[in-house]
Amino acid sequence: MAKLIVIYEKPKDVEGFEKHYFGVHMPLAKKFPKLTGASALRVVSAQNTDREPYLVVEAEFESADDLRAALASAEGQAVTEDVANLIPYLHRPPVILITE
Repeated sequence: MAKLIVIYEKPKDVEGFEKHYFGVHMPLAKKFPKLTGASALRVVSAQNTDREPYLVVEAEFESADDLRAALASAEGQAVTEDVANLIPYLHRPPVILITE
């Protein structure tokens, strides 16, 4: 299994972020080819960090090859391009992790 994990810090505009993220960005991400699961979890507590994590998102794939292919697909490009629309709501870009 491979995962794309994205960690967002608390937005400077929570309402705007939530509206765009769950109304536009997440629906785009759910169109990734070969996506086997997706979740968005709000952080209620964090330890050992000076940052304020707000949302942790996971997109799951059967393999790293499937994840790479999804990111390279037209659907993946649409998600990547839409990140620019989230940036105005954030203090800084999200942390993006790829695991396998």
